[in-house]
Amino acid sequence: MNTYSPEELGLDSPAEIHANLNPPQLVEAALRRGEGKLNTTGAVVVTTGKYTGRSPDDKFIVDTPGVHDKISWGKVNRPVTREVFDALKKRMIEYFNGREVFVFDGLAGADRKYTRKFRIINELASQNLFIHQLLVRPTAEELMNYGEPDYTVLCAPGFKCVPERDHTHSEAAIIIDYEAHCILIAGTGYAGEIKKSVFSTMNYVMPLEENVLPMHSSANMDPETGESAVFFGLSGTGKTTLSADPARVLIGDDEHGWSEDGIFNFEGGCYAKCINLDKDAEPEIYGAVKFGSVVENVVMDPDTRELDYFDSSLTENTRCSYPITSISNATDKGTGGIPKVIIFLTADAYGVLPPVSRLSKEAAMYHFVTGFTSKLAGTERGIKEPTPTFSTLFGQPFMPLNPRVYAEMLGEKMEEYNTKVYLVNTGWSGGSYGTGARIKLRYTRAMVTAALNGSIEDAEYRHDDRFNVEVPQSVDGVPAEILNPRETWADKAAYDETADMLAEMFHENFETKYNDMPEEVKKAGPRKL
Repeated sequence: MNTYSPEELGLDSPAEIHANLNPPQLVEAALRRGEGKLNTTGAVVVTTGKYTGRSPDDKFIVDTPGVHDKISWGKVNRPVTREVFDALKKRMIEYFNGREVFVFDGLAGADRKYTRKFRIINELASQNLFIHQLLVRPTAEELMNYGEPDYTVLCAPGFKCVPERDHTHSEAAIIIDYEAHCILIAGTGYAGEIKKSVFSTMNYVMPLEENVLPMHSSANMDPETGESAVFFGLSGTGKTTLSADPARVLIGDDEHGWSEDGIFNFEGGCYAKCINLDKDAEPEIYGAVKFGSVVENVVMDPDTRELDYFDSSLTENTRCSYPITSISNATDKGTGGIPKVIIFLTADAYGVLPPVSRLSKEAAMYHFVTGFTSKLAGTERGIKEPTPTFSTLFGQPFMPLNPRVYAEMLGEKMEEYNTKVYLVNTGWSGGSYGTGARIKLRYTRAMVTAALNGSIEDAEYRHDDRFNVEVPQSVDGVPAEILNPRETWADKAAYDETADMLAEMFHENFETKYNDMPEEVKKAGPRKL
């Protein structure tokens, strides 16, 4: 199916253009081209080569006068010149010449009031299938009237950058030009770079053009009231798992916007981690691995075609992408009401944060910009074990504007809608990583359920002076000692020393990065005793 000429796509002379194929056609193309194999459930199983996670050191933003003063430049948002971008784009277009090209015209933003159109041009059919499942899929009428896209993405894993020539850090490059409305992804086969580039673009556009708060979050809602809950957190903290609650309706697992009308999913699919995926523990995600889904870097037996989710020999960051409709309790509308509850998820590798605590508006703004967690193995190249980190807004790699912009929007919305915020630690208890144990999922689920149904507000609370949060002293289904982490440590002095160290890390990080935040927010954070 060729519905576009090369000129319409901004290309020169590709051998064949396959535009807006359906999943069966893309599956057939991926198999024909040897990009992957089918497992026993019909999912396309692929390996992504050298890059099995995001490559943050290879990401750049084109620095132009129109965007310069809006971007929070630094180690995350690195500048590159328009000349470098244009030269690389020209070479990538030349690379597409004589090759098959796969095009998907998708949407970002389930609420059509705020939607942006993204045209994805892929070298690989499997990656085109991936983004077809991940973005919002236009209706037949919307596709017929699609017109020009708001943004175009060129993705060519086979094009290897030459740093000396292309002014990149490696053979890979992910470059966003907000003014030219174009994104280049070269040299990496990790499909997550496509979805996160779209997310980074929405995080730039939504606050500036729509007064919408973009959120690196999953979300679900009460099936009766429509009130929603939002789960913030980096990869591996439990966003996907905890939002896939059979008692609630799933809105989305990773990217959302909060407007005056409620929340809406930026995507139309899910990108779930598969490492140690268990049918009994996570039946919804397990069942979503079926025809039309794309499985990345999961080891498959060549004879039986069975997947071994417990084999991390390729990477800890094994993934599966699938349309959100593969989750039985998901809404196909991708929208929900005003959030009643917000959950900040953190995986504390030090094992000293309470497993659940309530935050004031100021404390919520503090922890929002701070974004403390532990990067888990495999989510980025080079991460082999949990590594404590501060990731601004629980999504620093994808947030181009000044953090204060997002934090103030959150505070204003909390106040306007009386939204409750809780900090939930899904990390370690009884000791730090290597000594303690990961907090049991069933306990975390019980705490989240209590927050969602409001019963957690009936508990007696203890103020934790060190971490400056309110800690409930009872939650149904959770042993009382778990709620106070110091009680789970055999060596109480070691707990105090470790907790003081983490509190000081919070203080130093905040003073270094966010000194322009209001004084009342600064005072809402942890403090060394």
